[in-house]
Amino acid sequence: MRRAIVGRDEVFDRAWQLLSRPGPVMLEGPPGIGKTELWRALVAHAAQAGWLVLSCAPTEAESELPYAALADLLRPLADRVAALPRPQRIAAEVVLLSGDAHEAVDVRVVGAATRSLLEAGAAATIHPTVLLAVDDAPWLDRPSERALRYALRRVTGLATLLSRRRSPGAADDVPLGLDEGHVGGPVGRVEVPPLDVGALHHVLREQLDVTLSRPMLVRVAREAGGNPLLAIEVVRSVQRLPRQPSPGDDLPVAASMHHLLADVLARLPLASRTAVRLAALLTVPTLADLAAAGVSTAALDAPEEAGLIVVTPSGVRFTHPVYAAAVRAGIPPGVRRRLHRQLADLLTDSDERARHLALCATDPDPVVADTLAAAAARWHSRGAPDLAAELHYRASQLTPADDLVRLGRRRLAAARCRFDSGDFPAARQAAEAVAAEFTGEVRAESLLLRAILAWSGGEASRAALENGTRALAAARPGSALAGRIHAHLAVFEDHTESAREHAEAAAALLDGRDDDHDLLAAALVLLFFQEVRLGRPPRTDLLDRALALEGDEPAWLASTVPAIWWKSIDDAERARLRLHRMLGRAEARGDEPLQHELLSHLGEAELLAGRWDDAERHITAARELGDQLGTGLVGETWLAALLDAHRGRLTDATRVAESGLRLADELDDDWCRRIHQQLAGFVALSAGRMAEAAAAYAGLAATIDANGLVEPLAMRFEPDWIEACVGAGDLDLAATVLARLIARHRRLPRPWTMLGAARARALLDSATGVDAGAALDALTAARDAVPPDVLPLDRARCLFVAGIVHRRSRRKLPARQALEAAVAEFTAIGAAAFADRARAELARVGGRPPTPRHLTATEERVAQLAARGRTNRAIADELFVSPKTVEANLARIYRKLGISTRAELGAAMTRADAQA
Repeated sequence: MRRAIVGRDEVFDRAWQLLSRPGPVMLEGPPGIGKTELWRALVAHAAQAGWLVLSCAPTEAESELPYAALADLLRPLADRVAALPRPQRIAAEVVLLSGDAHEAVDVRVVGAATRSLLEAGAAATIHPTVLLAVDDAPWLDRPSERALRYALRRVTGLATLLSRRRSPGAADDVPLGLDEGHVGGPVGRVEVPPLDVGALHHVLREQLDVTLSRPMLVRVAREAGGNPLLAIEVVRSVQRLPRQPSPGDDLPVAASMHHLLADVLARLPLASRTAVRLAALLTVPTLADLAAAGVSTAALDAPEEAGLIVVTPSGVRFTHPVYAAAVRAGIPPGVRRRLHRQLADLLTDSDERARHLALCATDPDPVVADTLAAAAARWHSRGAPDLAAELHYRASQLTPADDLVRLGRRRLAAARCRFDSGDFPAARQAAEAVAAEFTGEVRAESLLLRAILAWSGGEASRAALENGTRALAAARPGSALAGRIHAHLAVFEDHTESAREHAEAAAALLDGRDDDHDLLAAALVLLFFQEVRLGRPPRTDLLDRALALEGDEPAWLASTVPAIWWKSIDDAERARLRLHRMLGRAEARGDEPLQHELLSHLGEAELLAGRWDDAERHITAARELGDQLGTGLVGETWLAALLDAHRGRLTDATRVAESGLRLADELDDDWCRRIHQQLAGFVALSAGRMAEAAAAYAGLAATIDANGLVEPLAMRFEPDWIEACVGAGDLDLAATVLARLIARHRRLPRPWTMLGAARARALLDSATGVDAGAALDALTAARDAVPPDVLPLDRARCLFVAGIVHRRSRRKLPARQALEAAVAEFTAIGAAAFADRARAELARVGGRPPTPRHLTATEERVAQLAARGRTNRAIADELFVSPKTVEANLARIYRKLGISTRAELGAAMTRADAQA
């Protein structure tokens, strides 16, 4: 293969060297310069070197054939399709035409399947390197291009080779976005240069079996600018002249390939010219289709002799893509429409027939419009929504103007396809145009789509609410559409009572409709959620019914609400399981926006549960994915700052709180305001700035109350507010907030409300001079009632408060013991700021540190076994007790010995024995 590319040794070596390094390689140059031959030589060389080669060579005609290029590229990996998750397996089978799946394929799932197959190929040990090679990359069909663009931004270990034609003045965009987000190195550009005279001599002799004189060869090379394809056509034009040109005569103009080929086509017999035109208009020209169009095999002889086409046993292919493009460009518009109509009348493939109908129709035609709409629906179900959008819109153009229902539905379908393809600006413009032009349900559905676009596309939340409200006004009252709009408004609406009313209306209107189970489940979940937020008793029967309706597929509109509920009642394990299950499904479907949301929720769940390393991992993943998606980072930035505050990194957390509050004021966004007011209060409290913390929490309470929230499930701020008020000396406000917290606990008792109320009562009694003995007993009982692995920070803060109360009552020994235990537990979970505050309180106790008390016999035995490295389970089995008993004994041992980890246990026991 390399011997066939004369004059390219240097450029071949450079390209091969670049392929052996990280980063994609791009061959570029004008049409006909020889990029394809060089590309083929590199691909063949890679295969000979043992690389796994995944290649495709799309043409202009195939650019309207969904997944044509991707199918060619993934075919060597077909044996790995069976191992993919079910949604990806179905999508891959649709792409490869290897299955009969009747399910609609989401475009994102195709991208995920492509990624999984490429990762499987890259991970195979039998191939040293995987080469992904695309010739003429700008001709990739859009569904293939999108899937590859998605995968190549995420898969490592691939060598990538592209070729593209470059025309003067054209945009310098790198195909597949490889200059933006490729996981390898920078793009290695390889300019394919013109051939010199000697190389052109070999090309012309091989291709045309001619040997030109040196002067003529120099003239041809100059006229063609070293472009081998142009040189071939110049020589062919010279050969057709009645006599050879003399040195003073001009050669046939080579400035335009179209000009040269127009002359070639003009010399063909009429039947041959028609045959070539029909072949150029077909996506895949077969002999059977050409014969059905009246083309005889004899009509193909002349264009084959002229070097335009090659006839194979099954079909016809052009010797160069430029020839096909030039033929199409040279067909007069009227003739082209007639040929498209001729092909549409004889082709049996429904999609190809629809394509030709779309190109030949000029006047409204209901039959043609129906055909195009049916083809659009098929393409959409196969994961090609952008191509479906164009067909839907073309169908609307061919729909009679008096058929308003079909006309509006087709325009709306085109807008939805734009949304599904991720083209939000085009979808937004299309939805607004439909809403302005039509009335009734079409207007209502277009406005609902506009609202969903606002919610999904990062616009201000009020835009979603306003458009959803307009949609509801346009819908027929009591209809299923009104129910669907109500369900969405229950999400868009930030005022709690209004959101509850929408959820209730949605549940009533959608109940009993078999085709709306998903939205009914969402409405029930939202109704349950909003009632709890209003302070009503939790109707868990609503949640249970919604979960039963969901089955194995969470209702997408309110899918995270059950996890939010479980987080709020400190059932972290159940929240964690649902979020991980949903995350796995989102990954299988390539739904990265949902993955981003779920990772943020997982980060918050683990933060509340005291598993801060896991929280950091999820929050970091959410931030990286959000950055990749280009979405706003407000939520995960806030979470990261809250984690920083818990770990004592208060400067960074303060900066985020301040910038977040400024952003909330700019956007007038209450959700953004609430989360950053909470962050600001917690940071100030952690730093011991009590007045500042109290002011931040007062502002948070005002924001919450203004939104009609009685039970802000995600915000646990009243205990901290009380602590800040006590620290700032505002005992009246502290008492008021405590009453608020106690009312919250009575409405919905949870571990955190129990610990928070006990902590706050002890602090307030101590500050007001009330005997805190009963409050301390309640604090101890509350701490003992919550397992150590649930709310470890809150449990440690109970010890901290106990130490403060004992110190104020001048009980130094119990104060010291409580504060030392608090320091140990804060240190164990990494709560640096609280550990520092506890140490400061410990310093205020004064006096000589007490000698560690003797361990009981059981504690002694547990300590000895733990010091030897035994696990809790092994210790429990040896002593015939439960692991919980072992854990409780270890907690007492750590407290008595003043340590916080097993690593300190051996040395601490030695010291305790020496003191004894």
